[in-house]
Amino acid sequence: MYFVKTPWYVKTVYPSLTWDIKKENTLYLTFDDGPAPGITDEILRILEHYQAKATFFVIGENVLAHRQLYDTILDKGHTTGNHTMHHVNGWKTDNERYFSDVEACDTIIHENKFRPPYGRITYNQIQRLKQDYTIYMWDVLSGDFDTSLHADICADQVIEHATSGSIVVFHDSEKAKERVLPALPKVLAHFAKKGFRFESL
Repeated sequence: MYFVKTPWYVKTVYPSLTWDIKKENTLYLTFDDGPAPGITDEILRILEHYQAKATFFVIGENVLAHRQLYDTILDKGHTTGNHTMHHVNGWKTDNERYFSDVEACDTIIHENKFRPPYGRITYNQIQRLKQDYTIYMWDVLSGDFDTSLHADICADQVIEHATSGSIVVFHDSEKAKERVLPALPKVLAHFAKKGFRFESL
């Protein structure tokens, strides 16, 4: 179970995390779990078509495996953030191992933006990591990771729930490919028609 739209009360419980950014007619599209050949590069092409900038929260081991693709993300004017080295779950990982995995990714990408995999992070992990990182969560989940959904539903969920300043999550992963690639152009076309800008974090 997951929330498509993050409830206001969740945001108030974790006020030191960034859930959205108050900026009129602007969306912040983010992509987790890449880079992945055949997916990330296609997303970059779609974004370029709409003159959109985005933020990619990358897994360190994927960057090592596909360094050229990671460099292309930056060359295209997008930003990146730390999504740990091995996509570890903060609720199931002791603190020292968790911090070590974050730091391992940091040695590769050197970024001060962080997003916890699965959105799962403990209070103690937040307290430690917020000293060095801005921790970005989200306002809207596309649900593209959910294999039970059709791409049109993922697009519609973003279109229905995203508003000015929303941070929206997609995934540039093999698991999400069948949903993110058809859904993303629909979302971009809808909000571009409404006069929205798409900016990176």
